[in-house]
Amino acid sequence: MPGHTAKRDLAAKVDHLFRTVRPRGGGEYSFEEVAEAIRTKGGPTISATYLWQLRKGKRDNPTKRHLEALAGFFGVPPAYFFDDAEAERIDAELALLDALRDSPVRQIALRASGLSAKSLETIAEMVDRVRELEGLPTAPDDTR
Repeated sequence: MPGHTAKRDLAAKVDHLFRTVRPRGGGEYSFEEVAEAIRTKGGPTISATYLWQLRKGKRDNPTKRHLEALAGFFGVPPAYFFDDAEAERIDAELALLDALRDSPVRQIALRASGLSAKSLETIAEMVDRVRELEGLPTAPDDTR
């Protein structure tokens, strides 16, 4: 049933944004925080309940203005909700930002900054080997 897939996809995308984009040093944004921020920025009227319904898939036909406001709040382009290829690309960027929240990962990235391409490739190979030794999958966004 095509309509059902779109409904699930929208809810999954909204849910993913709530789970991934977080305030500095905190848990998820509350529905009320998001609704209030959208109202404060002059966006369309949107309620915390409506945001919950979108996230849970209870509502699946928001206006373009609501999606634009939601995208603006979470710092993603509105295309995130309409273009699956764009959503995948943005999700990969969000995953990287999420990983960089982890202090040790961030420290490794900062220390590697400025190294030659050959050195970075060697480090990447070392990380892949250690992941293998620890039974972890290779990084999902690996483009090598």
